[in-house]
Amino acid sequence: MLYPIPAVMVSCARPQEKPNIITIAWAGTICSSPAMVSISVRPERYSYSILRETGEFVINLVTEDLVRAADYCGVKSGREVDKFQEMKLTPCPSEKLAAPGILESPVNIECKVTEVKPLGSHDLFLAGVLSVSVDEAYLDETGKFHLNDTRLVSYSHGEYFGLGKKLGSFGYSVRKKKK
Repeated sequence: MLYPIPAVMVSCARPQEKPNIITIAWAGTICSSPAMVSISVRPERYSYSILRETGEFVINLVTEDLVRAADYCGVKSGREVDKFQEMKLTPCPSEKLAAPGILESPVNIECKVTEVKPLGSHDLFLAGVLSVSVDEAYLDETGKFHLNDTRLVSYSHGEYFGLGKKLGSFGYSVRKKKK
């Protein structure tokens, strides 16, 4: 019941095979130095064996424009369909991995698996972040990336939501008020 959570599309690929996308709601940052993330995947999912064999994946953030593709990639199996083709998504080369990113996503996070922990219904993939690519359309003239302008999506108890209005920023509760 720890909702809402990010909905992300994870892309992966075996050599000489079509790349695949799996939608994951159990994904998150687990360490900042070194940068590490985790994803949880059911062993019966098509992408599971790809992740185990290659030890790499790309986390692609989901925007409002990508929410239909994210839902499709979460309910259809890569065993039967080419999700990139069906959803008209563009595989883009990664900087450090063979697995592609998704060009239409504003953020692609390239990850190398460091450990897999069987937990029960899901296995937890711990991974180091090797590279992050961002859509330059969201960079300002100083090079600052404006992630909150991308219209990210969250997932809550079976439903997708666009993120709402800003309520504060880190440390605002203790900042001195201007007089």
